[in-house]
Amino acid sequence: MARALKINHVTLIVDNLEKAGEFYQNELGLEPLAAFRFDYPVMFFKFNDEQQLHLSEWEDTTSFRGHICVQVDDFNSIFFRMKELSVIDVKPWGKVRQLPDGAMQMFVRDPAGNLVEISSTPGSEVDPSIFKDEFYEEGLYVSNRNDFRGYRSDNATLYHK
Repeated sequence: MARALKINHVTLIVDNLEKAGEFYQNELGLEPLAAFRFDYPVMFFKFNDEQQLHLSEWEDTTSFRGHICVQVDDFNSIFFRMKELSVIDVKPWGKVRQLPDGAMQMFVRDPAGNLVEISSTPGSEVDPSIFKDEFYEEGLYVSNRNDFRGYRSDNATLYHK
């Protein structure tokens, strides 16, 4: 049986390719890449040497909770920038939080309405003012669904080797 090795790319559907492309390039620092000669609007971006983000312009429905997660090298600056842009969205998964492994987490909407989780690595320095900000809340998100199926651990992390 074949085994999946890694995520090569994620495609997000956007309603304005140029506006969304500017967000990922200018706000998240992704490097544009040449795309194939498709007959529809598309942009490719490089996350690292193995992973890409593809944007494709279509009329479609945006997911409320479905998202991609992007690890950043400076959570503090991106938190304040996303707040300045008024794109932090606390409705689907709650407020900005520090996860039990120490990583910071927030959710923002790109210009097309796609949900993007932004996280830091555990142990990254956090500006103390974030913990006092109106968008911050202590503890894990609580849905009040009380459905505990799935795999859980007190040692869970977004980052593994």
